[in-house]
Amino acid sequence: MELLDVTLVDWSRAQFALTAMYHWLFVPLTLGLGVIMAIMETMYVRTGNEVWKKATKFWMTLFGVNFAIGVATGIILEFEFGTNWSNYSWFVGDIFGAPLAIEGIMAFFMEATFISIMFFGWNKVSKKFHLASTWLTVLGATLSALWILVANAWMQYPIGMEFNPDTVRNEMNDFWSILLSPVAMNKFFHTVLSGWVMGALFVVGISSWFLLKKRETEFALKSMIVGAIFGLISSLLIAYTGDGSAYHVAQKQPMKLAAMEGLYEGKSGVGLVAFGVLNPEKKMYNDDVDPYLFKIEIPKMLSLLGERDANAYIPGIRNIIEGGYETSKGTALSFEEKQRRGKAAIQSLADYQKAMLAKDTVAANLYKIKLGENYAQFGYGYLDKPQDLIPNVPVVFYSFHIMVMLGMYFIALFAVILFFTYRKKIQTTSWLLLISLFTIPLGYVAGELGWAVAEMGRQPWAIQDILPVQAAISNISTDSVKITFFLFLILFSALLIAEIRIMVKQIKKGPSE
Repeated sequence: MELLDVTLVDWSRAQFALTAMYHWLFVPLTLGLGVIMAIMETMYVRTGNEVWKKATKFWMTLFGVNFAIGVATGIILEFEFGTNWSNYSWFVGDIFGAPLAIEGIMAFFMEATFISIMFFGWNKVSKKFHLASTWLTVLGATLSALWILVANAWMQYPIGMEFNPDTVRNEMNDFWSILLSPVAMNKFFHTVLSGWVMGALFVVGISSWFLLKKRETEFALKSMIVGAIFGLISSLLIAYTGDGSAYHVAQKQPMKLAAMEGLYEGKSGVGLVAFGVLNPEKKMYNDDVDPYLFKIEIPKMLSLLGERDANAYIPGIRNIIEGGYETSKGTALSFEEKQRRGKAAIQSLADYQKAMLAKDTVAANLYKIKLGENYAQFGYGYLDKPQDLIPNVPVVFYSFHIMVMLGMYFIALFAVILFFTYRKKIQTTSWLLLISLFTIPLGYVAGELGWAVAEMGRQPWAIQDILPVQAAISNISTDSVKITFFLFLILFSALLIAEIRIMVKQIKKGPSE
């Protein structure tokens, strides 16, 4: 694989990030709103109360608008793997393509089959069959997320594979280890729960608008109760899965954890930064500049989260680069040693191919053995200097901490809303209704920040330790990537504006019989 210029790498990353960020404006609302409308239809079938049917139809209309545009952006995102990241697609397509293919065959077709019944079958099928179609549509959307997140988790923690030097491809040898990877399962639940929180914030916020306008009061109150209960449960569960995420990151991606906490010097019993401001003068990982202007820590909490031991050692950025500390797998290797092994693996692959062309099977077997011994550090052979291992610390640090603070705020908001609803004072508490309405955008912000932590935190890797981004891109013109970047920017912005206008129009119209 030939290394390409930095400008092409940056523009290819920017285009993929643009598409992914726009796509994630639509997906979480689909996941969350789908479950809420299914709960409301269940209430309608059980009670026969027409208000629940009215509520279901209203939220279903908004779900449909959001769902359609989310599908459009998602298709473009998958095509970019072939256009902009062809080296990546060749190198791991046998593995990465499998969950995406299953997503298309199983989950997407399930959604496409039952969504038509859900929208157009109200007076054509029985109540229970229609309810089943609604839940199956929601299940299809959730399964779609599962397979995509399994693929993403594999990039963060590549397992269940074997490298074939004859085809220069990684080939799957254990499907179930990929599907049931602890990283994949935790990522799935954490991500889906973030969508549930987003759906709950949306329902609560729009219901607040109706109460402020003193319109459709009964519909708004019922929607708000369902949204707040669902949101509070989801927010508490996402805190639990967030703890799981921290643990898996500490075990599988220690550099990401160090960036999340701005930790340059490792030690035992490390505290968790509750609030802090990074020092912009910190330029090098091994200088003597304090990484913080100031910080407030929770003592020993990072060690507890990362190793389940309050006194455990957590390596910092400098330690990860220099190596020498003890891990569960032995003594950590330095960057220089990993780079040496990576270059040895790359050279062994080239020597193996030459030996096979010369039909020298004895030499080929020796090179193959040497390749296998060093393959775990294959990607380090494409890196030039230790700084290449360090992600953008300020972006990762602030994204992580703002996301966590927003998550705590959402828990408090849902709890306060339920309290005032229980006291039957929610309709007269205009300040809380206004806060709920203007919190809707913060749900999107939290979701985008979560992905910024996940994806920016693992740089420079397209696949952790195996393939850096500069070796994963296609050998295409930088200008073509720039042109399509701006075309996508215009297209996605137009779609987003169109969705907002349609949704606002439907919200102002209100629920109808």
